[in-house]
Amino acid sequence: MDSSAINLPSPSRRRGRYSDSFKADIVAACKAPGVSAAAVALANSLNANLVRRWVAESDPAYKAAVQLARVTSSVQASPALTTSVSTPGFVSIPLATPSADIRIELRRGDHLVTLYWPVAAAGQCLGALQDWLR
Repeated sequence: MDSSAINLPSPSRRRGRYSDSFKADIVAACKAPGVSAAAVALANSLNANLVRRWVAESDPAYKAAVQLARVTSSVQASPALTTSVSTPGFVSIPLATPSADIRIELRRGDHLVTLYWPVAAAGQCLGALQDWLR
């Protein structure tokens, strides 16, 4: 194979650095109605994922979530504070009270049969259903 036909990236390639004003202009363009981040990225020769990250980072809710995550991770990393921080355990949620009857609806052709059977006699209900379905 001829290696002269293969274009390899140069080893001195570095990441692009963009000014805050350029990023703000790109984010503003993405927030315009009917404009996609991918279209803005393509028009400016940028990676669409990079532009989406800039848009997310410009959101105040995103900034607050990142700051909260940093605080939480620093609290968990500190061994002196781990005893005072309580982690939530299992929380039981009460379920609706189950019905006292088993309710089964069976359809065969145009006929609909609804069975109500006591839960205490579930084994007998199974036998009756097996006989009926034969």
